[in-house]
Parts: sequence; structure tokens; C-alpha cells
Amino acid sequence: FLSIIPSCTYQVIRNKNIPDPDSEEEAVFIVQVGLRSRFVPEDYFGNAVIPWPIVVKLKELSGGRDKGLGRVAAEVNKVVAGLTVEKLKGAVESWIENPKMPTVRGFVAGGMVLSSSPRFDVYGNDFGWGKPVAVRSGSGNKFDGKLTVYPGVENGSVDVEICLSPEMAARLESDTEFMAALE
Repeated sequence: FLSIIPSCTYQVIRNKNIPDPDSEEEAVFIVQVGLRSRFVPEDYFGNAVIPWPIVVKLKELSGGRDKGLGRVAAEVNKVVAGLTVEKLKGAVESWIENPKMPTVRGFVAGGMVLSSSPRFDVYGNDFGWGKPVAVRSGSGNKFDGKLTVYPGVENGSVDVEICLSPEMAARLESDTEFMAALE
């Protein structure tokens, strides 16, 4: 599951920032961290998530597939492994003291946002019509740089939805490294 995320992230962030991939500027990959299973009371109804940034310098994404892909994968794993209940509670308490409503523009100028979770059993829902054959996020949940990953309909599979601008999609389509990764 996590092996797809760094690959997509690396390629998209690299292509979004093509003018100077050796820049000291930073790209941000936001992981939406679910709080409900970590410390929200069982009787809570609804979702509770907090955006958690993973920041990398653009020059750390250049230099070939192994360096860039490995760098992003290492950062994702390091950040996710380091998310303790204490850190998450501290972030929530900080937000309560200084609430800010996140905006799409603030999220992904040169980066990406990941949402969903392998724990979210989207194909396990049956509202009386039978098991879903496909699941996608709604139109209000799409913007350039949004990556949604669900467990797939078949056991062990993964559904990946990447929302990109037409210009970004064209750049990826002409990126031989990206296209080779899809084969």
C-alpha cells in the first residue's frame, strides 16, 4: 500500500516543480492522519483528521529515481512511525488554541495531499444495493495534487485516484520515468 504513495508523490511533485528541480525550495506532502482510531472516544460519531506535513527540499527529489523515490518513501515512513498519541493530541490542542481552517491553496502549491486509509473498508459498505463495484471521492473533494488511496475491491489490491490539472497530467504523460513506473 505505502509503496504506491512515494512513487506517485515523487513523480508529481517533481513535475509540478520542473522549472528548478535543484532548488532549495521545499515541497510539502500532506498526509491526512485519522485521529478516531488513535484516541477519539468510541462513542464519537464522525471523522476526526488532522493534516500532517512531510516537507522535502526539491533538490532532494532530483538525482534519479532511487534518490528521489527513496527519499520520499523514507520521509513518509519516518513521519508515520513517529506519530505518537502525544504528538497528535498536542497538534489538536494547538489547533483548539489557534484554530485555522485549512484551504486547498494553502495545502498544495508545489506538493500533494494524501487522503483515505487502508483501514477504511470502502467496499465493505452495502446500503441494500449490493457490494460496490467502484468507489471514488466526490467532486467537492478534488483539487490539483489530491491523492486518494483505498483498499481495492479484490483482496490485496489498491485503488488509487490522483486528481491533477490537465497541464500536470500532460507533463506526467511525457515523463518517461513516470510512464516506465506504470508498466
